[in-house]
Amino acid sequence: MSGEEAQDSGAADDGTSSVWDVVVIGAGPAGASAAHAAAVTGRRVLLLEKAELPRYKTCGGGIVGYSRDALPPGFELPLRDRVHAVTFSLNGRLTRTKRSRQMLFGLINRPEFDAGLVEAARAAGAEVRTGTTVSRVEQHGPGVPDRRTVAVILGSDGKREEETVYARAVVGADGSASRIGAHVGVKVDQVDLGLESEIPVPASVAEDWAGRVLIDWGPLPGSYGWVFPKGDSLTVGVISARGDGGATKRYLDDFIARLGLAGFEPSVSSGHLTRCRADDSPLSRGRVLVCGDAAGLLEPWTREGISYALRSGRLAGEWAVRIAESHDAVDARRQALNYAFAVKAGLGVEMGVGRRMLDLFERRPGLLHAVLTTFPPAWRAFAGITRGKSSLAELVRTHPLARRALGAVDRA
Repeated sequence: MSGEEAQDSGAADDGTSSVWDVVVIGAGPAGASAAHAAAVTGRRVLLLEKAELPRYKTCGGGIVGYSRDALPPGFELPLRDRVHAVTFSLNGRLTRTKRSRQMLFGLINRPEFDAGLVEAARAAGAEVRTGTTVSRVEQHGPGVPDRRTVAVILGSDGKREEETVYARAVVGADGSASRIGAHVGVKVDQVDLGLESEIPVPASVAEDWAGRVLIDWGPLPGSYGWVFPKGDSLTVGVISARGDGGATKRYLDDFIARLGLAGFEPSVSSGHLTRCRADDSPLSRGRVLVCGDAAGLLEPWTREGISYALRSGRLAGEWAVRIAESHDAVDARRQALNYAFAVKAGLGVEMGVGRRMLDLFERRPGLLHAVLTTFPPAWRAFAGITRGKSSLAELVRTHPLARRALGAVDRA
């Protein structure tokens, strides 16, 4: 290799370490997607994850159409069930089941799904390091060799000393409590608490739920619960606005009891905070981008995050490559702004409609329940969204009734 090639592939100016083209922090769906998108271009990509894989994540595990469309080519979903029916209830009342001949969405367990995405990134050429904690990133100062380089500082844990790796671009995908998000300055305007239990059930109970999910509009403003079947276990959870964790826990306990599942011992009980970005929240700082939960990207009404993670992760990986190729701050900034525009033009528009839907749901959950369960066009729209044939934003743009309903909410 010539000296010029060595410089391009990565010898740092001080000669102490190689420089990666792209370093991705966090190996969930967003990070693995970013690493895959960057690695398929032939760039040197390092994917860092603090946990050992596979690892459990609090998540319903619903894979809607947009998620399937955003997967790496050839990726085989480890589906535990295929959903053809949805039972809706209003805090346990007015129960009604809607069915579809076509699959509405699939259900996965996150440990298997995330591990598969990481393997896809590895197969594309990314190097993966697990059990590695990133304490901070630095873009200026004595530890940064030049203006084209970001220093990623790996924390010491008693087994290893603090280490620094260098990158031409960094993607932060380290979850809703993101350190990289803090570096970028991500701002949130909606925080919700999700509680979930994985409940192993006998075959007779599992058969009753096969192919069908339950969505229960809950007693707290903006809350709802779900039951997702996954073979010999049920994922049962609830979510509501952060602020009264006790009330959210009571909702979950009452929900499980009402379903007749209180006698079964959960294999896992967990909780998680979801955070939605504010409209003016940044998505980059210098040569650092954020995506997925780290950027506060998820649907505000349903709090669905997997499709947002996959789509924003792929965009972040593609634009991180362009930032890595930038030879000055002006061009790097231009590419970062292009990434932000792509996110806002797609996911940002969907989030805006989702916020309006949440506002409607908080005020009139009974109305929403009635429309979904008794008005066939509303059910067809719901089914289209879950299959990825449409989106909330497209629904409002193309259906005058939906547009008028949200307009009434805005005026109120």
